[in-house]
Amino acid sequence: MRVAVTRAEPGADETAQRLIARGAEVIVAPLLSTHFLDPPPPSGPIQALLFTSANGARAAARSMAAFRAAQVLCVGDATAQAARAHGFSNAMSADGDAAALIARAAQLFRKDAGALVHVSGADLAVDVADALRQAGFSAERVIAYRAQAVDALPEALARALRATPPLDAVIFHSPRAARIFAQLATDAPTDALDAACISAEVAHAAATLPWRRMIVAEAPRDDALVRAILP
Repeated sequence: MRVAVTRAEPGADETAQRLIARGAEVIVAPLLSTHFLDPPPPSGPIQALLFTSANGARAAARSMAAFRAAQVLCVGDATAQAARAHGFSNAMSADGDAAALIARAAQLFRKDAGALVHVSGADLAVDVADALRQAGFSAERVIAYRAQAVDALPEALARALRATPPLDAVIFHSPRAARIFAQLATDAPTDALDAACISAEVAHAAATLPWRRMIVAEAPRDDALVRAILP
């Protein structure tokens, strides 16, 4: 099976290794590149940090190292593992998506015990801090990195889309990556390919193109996505 991974580095290599271990031939073709920023620190006392991506954990390790002892709630296991690897030893997982993280934060934390700080990228699928403020919490968002879209399909992916034997599937880890692909691959024979998506939200973004089959992971985790493609 020939699979293209559109995830940004360093996560793309993680996904590629999982696929290779299951016998796939992998083209790594990130559609986004990550640029870390130097945001000002949170404005007041912190109750917990919230990470919705591994890049949020990496960004916080660069710009918010003074808060490594804080409680940390992560969207899923992979993000929690990344947070712990970057020194946030009190990292927990909500084991889901952004909605699960918001719900878990509302259960775990107090409304009168300091701010919940969402360390995020510049582009958001779900505004976690706003949702928590609406629920009565003190919450703020720190933009700590920016994911920049490519201007054209990576050459390896462009060649694979025209190759014989053909590509079997394109993997999407975010709605934004799916939208970028749709904008740049207007002539691609997607009706002969599978779109493999980490969540229903990502699948919705990918569905603007015709696909042979839409594959959606049972849980919004990379390992679940790989199993959905190669059981």
